[in-house]
Amino acid sequence: MLSKQVVLTSAMTLACALGIGFFMQTSSPRWAGETAAAADPQLPPEPGPAELAIENITLTSRRAEPAPSDAQPQSAPLAQPGSCGVTAAAEAGPMAMVNLTVSAPCQGGGRLTVHHSGMTFTAALDLSGNFAAQVPALTRTAVYIAETASGGAVAVAEAADAGTVERVILQWSGSSGLEIHAREFGAEYGSTGHVWHGAAPGAAAGQVIRLGDARLLAPRIAEIYSVPSSQPGRSGTVSVTAEAEVTGQNCGRDISAQALQLSGGRLSSRDLAIAMPDCDAQGSFLVLNNLVEDLKIASN
Repeated sequence: MLSKQVVLTSAMTLACALGIGFFMQTSSPRWAGETAAAADPQLPPEPGPAELAIENITLTSRRAEPAPSDAQPQSAPLAQPGSCGVTAAAEAGPMAMVNLTVSAPCQGGGRLTVHHSGMTFTAALDLSGNFAAQVPALTRTAVYIAETASGGAVAVAEAADAGTVERVILQWSGSSGLEIHAREFGAEYGSTGHVWHGAAPGAAAGQVIRLGDARLLAPRIAEIYSVPSSQPGRSGTVSVTAEAEVTGQNCGRDISAQALQLSGGRLSSRDLAIAMPDCDAQGSFLVLNNLVEDLKIASN
């Protein structure tokens, strides 16, 4: 951030609409019937039940071999019915952060999409089909939807302190080069009060976390700045900007993003459409002021 070559500034206003959904699909096996061959009229009639003599019967546990068939064999299921469902759990913690866990045993290494009150990000399940992360709550009753290729699940947590935290979320898809930067109480870039995802955690009043796996195809990434709405013996404002480095992946392109702001327990949103400079400006930074309203922090 400190070695910017050029800084470009832009301001914009916009509006937002969101929608999410997922579906689950199951199927049932098909069974083939059996046919009987017609009797040959030239053969002697088969003996009736009274003429059959069955002797020396031995009972065993071995199953009879299946009759030959021209049908292609079907593979056995890899897991018992019901074991491939997706489950999710959410538990509220301090600063209205929620411990979200997802289990999808049959989707190891697969793609997971998480939705919550307009915030969306994508992540990769581990090889056992599990995911765990701390996710911010944007409402007191926080509902999280976890979506995989085979289905989804819903988890709910009660974040009683959601109204005591100020939050700004910047989210986008793909390689936009965007970052969220907060400067607390008039802090300069590079100082302790300059907070971004590369800053040392715990040094300032607030923190920035990034959710989403950029290695996925068309990833959805969310950066969240959170700060308590009141500070011991300290009051002032926090200025929040969105900044995008001009790179070979975004130069000369239009990129889109969305900003969400949680302030005083109320959630608002803005859509952003950004025209990136030409590729001869690579290494420069586009700075978006007026992304959201300055955060007002009170003293307690």
